[in-house]
Amino acid sequence: MKKLIVIGLLMMVLKISAQTIYKGKVVDKNNNPIIGATIVSAAKKGTATDIEGNFTIKLNNASVKVSAVGYETLKVILVTEFNTIALADKIEDLEEVIVSASRETQDRREVPASIGVLTANQIKETKAFGIEQLVNQVPGVFMSSSKASSNEQHFMAVRSPISTKSLFLYVEDGLPIRPVAVFNHNALLEMNNTTFKKVEVLKGPASSIYGSEAIGGSFNFITKNPRKELGGSLGFQINDLGITRLEAEASTTANDKYGFYVGGHYIQRNNGPVGHSDYEKFAITFKNVNDFSETLKWTNSVSFIDYRSDMAGSISEDNFQNENYDSEQTFTERVARALRFRSTLDKQWNDNNKTSFNFIYRNNLMDQIPSYRVRQNRNIGVLTGTGTGEVNSNKFRSYVGLVQHKLTFNKGSLIIGATADYSPQDYVAETIDVVVDVASRKNISYTKNDGDFILNYQADIFNYAGYTQFEISPIESLTFTGAIRFDKFTYDYDNLIEGVSGVRDTKVTYDSFAPKLGLNFNLNKNVGFYANYSRGFTPPQTSTLFRNSKSTTGGTVFDLKPAKFNSYEVGTYVKVGNNFKADVALYILDGNDRLISIRDDAGDFLQLNAGETRSKGVELGLKYNFLENLSIAYSGSYATHTYLSFFDNNVDYSNTAMQTAPNYLSMSSINYKPIEKLSLTLEHEQVGSYNTSFEGQAVIGVDAAGNDVLGTTLYDGHHVFNFRANYEYHDFEIWGQALNVFNKLYAVRASYNRFRGENSYSIGNPRAFHFGIKYNF
Repeated sequence: MKKLIVIGLLMMVLKISAQTIYKGKVVDKNNNPIIGATIVSAAKKGTATDIEGNFTIKLNNASVKVSAVGYETLKVILVTEFNTIALADKIEDLEEVIVSASRETQDRREVPASIGVLTANQIKETKAFGIEQLVNQVPGVFMSSSKASSNEQHFMAVRSPISTKSLFLYVEDGLPIRPVAVFNHNALLEMNNTTFKKVEVLKGPASSIYGSEAIGGSFNFITKNPRKELGGSLGFQINDLGITRLEAEASTTANDKYGFYVGGHYIQRNNGPVGHSDYEKFAITFKNVNDFSETLKWTNSVSFIDYRSDMAGSISEDNFQNENYDSEQTFTERVARALRFRSTLDKQWNDNNKTSFNFIYRNNLMDQIPSYRVRQNRNIGVLTGTGTGEVNSNKFRSYVGLVQHKLTFNKGSLIIGATADYSPQDYVAETIDVVVDVASRKNISYTKNDGDFILNYQADIFNYAGYTQFEISPIESLTFTGAIRFDKFTYDYDNLIEGVSGVRDTKVTYDSFAPKLGLNFNLNKNVGFYANYSRGFTPPQTSTLFRNSKSTTGGTVFDLKPAKFNSYEVGTYVKVGNNFKADVALYILDGNDRLISIRDDAGDFLQLNAGETRSKGVELGLKYNFLENLSIAYSGSYATHTYLSFFDNNVDYSNTAMQTAPNYLSMSSINYKPIEKLSLTLEHEQVGSYNTSFEGQAVIGVDAAGNDVLGTTLYDGHHVFNFRANYEYHDFEIWGQALNVFNKLYAVRASYNRFRGENSYSIGNPRAFHFGIKYNF
């Protein structure tokens, strides 16, 4: 018996002595230490990291799981040398930190609005080569941009029809990319998506904080900060749509205080599937973050974008049905150069007071021969071989100041802010004569008519505003939010067409109040409800306002009114463990004097106020993890968009459906990770059917008696499947994507061309394969 006891003791000693001591540090992707991360073996023996992220553990088996709140769990085989373990961010919907709702950090459950967040981890896994591949994962968002034809030019729909209207605000780190009234739809051309760290989409009017144009939603592109230590990446992408892309980034921090980041890319397309759709873009961003102390931070960033693209335009009904993607255009193009500088000084005065001082400078130039302005002449429906169009140039500079102060107190906070944006603009548009090849219907050449101005003006655009937002939580589970903003706009217009035509020199002013009321009620940290009322507005664009105006000498400004919107929304968010998450929102968005585009009988675009409109719908976002390595996600919306009161050419379109407004939009995906470093995703996009003209009817011909023949003008919608595979090997990321797997013929947008009497289509990409590789150092 004594021998057995001795043998048992010896075995225990040998087992203990066989254990190995492992040391290491757990950090995030920026090399910041993660405090309280747990390191646990299969035998359930574990430890946690200290205040500097360090750990020590004695184990028989080197295999452990490393986890921390807010980060993905990682399986690691420890080595006897020092282990540095980096954890990736994890999506925690109800505990996410949101900045877009107030320009200040908030928990998701404190925001009384529908908001979609794309985290750094989602951006990494999506491997998007277009912004739409990111934002379309948010319920109710449909950004339609065809890699086959659009050259990063796009349409957008969020609680609205698919259009290029100024109903969406695009901001970078909380500050608008473009000024008011200068066609902010082009802002996404001026983005550097290499720098994206996170994207927040705040749906519904956000005018109480951001001002005009934040109607359907505001898109906040949050840029990367410098790493603590030197690091970066080099990447290359290519596909059989003619696209190649090179990108690079690097960053570091000196003396733990002065951080530097640079990132950019060059992308080009040659000989894509659609004729006349080549483009090139160079984008680069420098960012400097200076942490002078715990209470003082100074951030500076500068971005430069150089962009040129052909403008293929839409294709005809026959070409679309026959899958003939040869464009009618041969010379239309868009050239843009954008320089943007931002400087932000954040000062924490004490535990309860913080002030942010911001300055922005913008310098933009855009030259165009726009395809949507080219009109082919016809005689009794037959091409004459001639046409008309225009060349235009739009440039502006901006000087923007914004100051915001936040006061926190027991159970609440108060935000007060003021901003001013002065943006002098120069705009010139001259006519061109177009030569049309009748046999091919192509526009083959043009002659510029120097001095034959459509528009030639300078306009000093000045917008100033003040806003305040108050939050209070009388009990821990309930938060009330109230906000209001006042904006004043002035367009000081100087007509440079001497004694010929156009609007006389004038000054146009608009003003608006935008209130917001909201509440959040959280049953617990996993279930919450919210409700809000908010008001939004958008004034007319300068080029629209003065183009629409009377053309006689000394004419007056066309009477376009600012569009105003009232939004009513309720929603809920639910989380069940780590396996199930859901967001649901129901809304009504009532518009007054909504701005819409129509073509007149001559084929020219006109802008009109559309009386009263109503959009109402439900949005649903779901994510369910069946297993640790298998999950599904769904983002969908069902909505109706109606003209409540609208007359066009004395025709009453009241109580009819708005055009290019699908009822149903969805994005679904299945993600499977068969091994730790391999991710496989199957994605399904669905767009429901919609009218391409008012109430789905338009004049398509004339009968023997000379009466108009009405026909149905519908787009049937589409289903598109995409597949992607991502693999990580040491410091390399390798991925491939199959777009439109079943080679479905579809359009990213279809609209009715009144002048031609048929639908026109902006085509979606045919089946294509995309490959990429990135080296991280």
